[in-house]
Amino acid sequence: MAGTKPNTSLNLYKNRSKFKWVVLGVSVFISLVSIYYTNVLVGQLKSREEKHIGLYASTLEYIANQQNNSDMNFVFEEIIVSNKSIPVIVTDEIGKPLQSRNIPKVDRAVTPKEKNKILKEELEIMESEHEPLLVTLRTDGNITGYQFIYYRNSSLLAQLKYYPVVQLSIIGIFGMIAFLVFNYSKAAEQNRVWVGMAKETAHQLGTPISSLMAWVEYLKADENLTDKEIIVELEKDVERLNMITSRFSNIGSEPTLESANVYRVIDDTIAYLKRRVSTKVIFTIRCFPNDELEANLNIPLFEWVIENICKNAVDAMSGDGQINISILKANEGHVVVDIADTGKGIAKSMIPKIFQPGYSTKKRGWGLGLTLVKRIIENYHKGKIYVKDSELNKGTTFRISLRS
Repeated sequence: MAGTKPNTSLNLYKNRSKFKWVVLGVSVFISLVSIYYTNVLVGQLKSREEKHIGLYASTLEYIANQQNNSDMNFVFEEIIVSNKSIPVIVTDEIGKPLQSRNIPKVDRAVTPKEKNKILKEELEIMESEHEPLLVTLRTDGNITGYQFIYYRNSSLLAQLKYYPVVQLSIIGIFGMIAFLVFNYSKAAEQNRVWVGMAKETAHQLGTPISSLMAWVEYLKADENLTDKEIIVELEKDVERLNMITSRFSNIGSEPTLESANVYRVIDDTIAYLKRRVSTKVIFTIRCFPNDELEANLNIPLFEWVIENICKNAVDAMSGDGQINISILKANEGHVVVDIADTGKGIAKSMIPKIFQPGYSTKKRGWGLGLTLVKRIIENYHKGKIYVKDSELNKGTTFRISLRS
């Protein structure tokens, strides 16, 4: 006996799921390392700027306390003037600004009043960020006064503080895009699997349908068969099987829509169903304002939608109840179809899940019926389908909105 082949599709999804978690883990690791490294870098730059300002204060104090020194211009240029990044304000001992550097708003100020206002605002900010540095002024060894140096972080240091946030945002966006691409590729692959299964099913149905057609022709030629209605119903069933085969073989192709009478399409579908479900199920079809309402339909696919919803309703009623179909003209350009049954109803917590693949209350089946119904209505017909109302032990109403 040949060994069982592993389900490569399932393994692929499992591996992809693992890959998704690996990508997430790597992203988190990179983010943490980036935050740590940035914080270390910010700390080093901050320490360097504090040392720079300390040197600035010492230099200023040294220059202020030297009267004659040939190196003063060199020291002034190399230490004081070279500071082109750290905002600095020098004040006297009562807090009056004497000079400032690297504050663009001060340089742009037009009037002295405006300049003093900006300096006062900057001083409050600087005082909240760092303790001012004290400069002691001396003459002949005697203290003659004091000055204070206020400063704040450079624009580079301020920008670096926000760098982790920016980087995390970029990583987050990248992760989101990767997640969406993964989900899209997974959905696309699932679609290809279903399309392949559908086409293979259509191919496999071809032989038995051909055989059934031959048997129908044989029965037609049988003179001993008195009940010709059997042949009529068999022909309808074979025709229906051919239609189903055609639907399966065309899955994955864009369906063609045409303007069709909604009432007639639904009436034909119900007429076929009535002979194949319990006689205890009563069907009613009502139209408002008349039965001439038209919508853009792919008739075979729309018939399958009505058939699927009605069969589910019959199962929900255990073959005994009423299915009421209402066709209404809605707002401009739309036709609404309500399908109401008197079955078991759907719990409110389960309503959001009924169109998901795999959802089913039956012991048999794959739970794909309503998923395909939703796809046919919303993807192919550009309409809407949803549960309009449902109450346990009273029934459910599905609403379909179509473009006319």
